[in-house]
Amino acid sequence: MRTGLVIVGCGGHGRELLMIARAAGLPVRGFVDDGPSQRNLDRVAALGVPFLGPTSRLSDERPSIGYVIGIGDPRIRARLDERLRLHGLPAANLVHPAATIGADAVVDEGFVAFAGARVTTNVRIGRHVHLNQNVTVGHDTELADFVQVNPLAAISGDCRIGPEVLIGTTACVLQGRRVGEGATVGAGACVTRDVDPKATVKGVPAR
Repeated sequence: MRTGLVIVGCGGHGRELLMIARAAGLPVRGFVDDGPSQRNLDRVAALGVPFLGPTSRLSDERPSIGYVIGIGDPRIRARLDERLRLHGLPAANLVHPAATIGADAVVDEGFVAFAGARVTTNVRIGRHVHLNQNVTVGHDTELADFVQVNPLAAISGDCRIGPEVLIGTTACVLQGRRVGEGATVGAGACVTRDVDPKATVKGVPAR
């Protein structure tokens, strides 16, 4: 049984995860960060949660404590997770009570769903995928590890979103499209055809 949570990252994304944890009734032990700014440390302190120190501090925690990565950049999140797993703690899932996750969705460790996120049926979600406020994910879609979907984005049914993809605010991916590993879909873009790995696309239609 999980008895608490440590949030990795004192920045804005990490502090937003604290709000989800509080809404879900999950106790937070504190924040860890290898290079926090004084401004972010002050903001963490104002929230009434301790700063525990660098990420190496995770090695001192009990196995019942999980961690969640409060970093919005999917590439940084992936690299950081390689190191965090060495500390032996499980990655926690964090779902806001105002999110809806289909009962048959398959979700890996480290999944985060913000308020208003909607995941429908037969969806597969990889490790450390983050769905921001009011994101929708349609039927039979697969999101690979470390995908970041920003607020109000819509992913239609039967899509395949590769590892470390960033989908920008209010972007949409139409039915059956593929977005390759490491690609970026710009804010407000509409993906009407497949996106190559590492590509950055923007506009309507996205190019």
